[in-house]
Amino acid sequence: MAAFIRVNSTAEASAPRIGRERPLEVAEVHAAHADFVWRSLARLGVRNDDLPDMLQEVFMVVHRRGDTYDGSSKLTSWLFGICLRVAAGYRRRAHRRHERPLESAAEPVTAAEAGPEQTLAAKQARARLADVLDGMPIDKRAIFVMFEIDAMSCAEIAGALDVPVGTVHSRLSAAREAFEASLKRDNARHARRP
Repeated sequence: MAAFIRVNSTAEASAPRIGRERPLEVAEVHAAHADFVWRSLARLGVRNDDLPDMLQEVFMVVHRRGDTYDGSSKLTSWLFGICLRVAAGYRRRAHRRHERPLESAAEPVTAAEAGPEQTLAAKQARARLADVLDGMPIDKRAIFVMFEIDAMSCAEIAGALDVPVGTVHSRLSAAREAFEASLKRDNARHARRP
């Protein structure tokens, strides 16, 4: 069964959706949604150095599985599901190899007025936040990052994931609980360190 794009007269007219007028074009999906996929993968814990490879992997899945998109949900929701599976596989592989991510050399240099203590403290805080987020289940992490870090509204998250706003509220509550549990585990680990 071939997938098709429907031209829509609403605000989402520029974003490809499945319909009956023409086949799904990966290049069009990429042009319209690569930024969304990139941000989603980052929210799901893919490290900056690995984002280009994981982005490519997502669009390889889109190419292979484009005919499975039936248009019953937003294209971004379908893409987010692919991102979720790709990021979960990425995290499993990293965990199996016991990798600990290094800070990227491409990190911006702190302003000249910040001293070495502030620079070190900021770097340690970012590393602790990454550890806490990595300790969360991937689906809860995504909602938490969208709301708490990316400052997306519940309505924006609901639109991106094609779920009711009430669902976002309940998922956000569960995500906050998961964050608190992960934070407690991380605090316990740091308290045991000399």
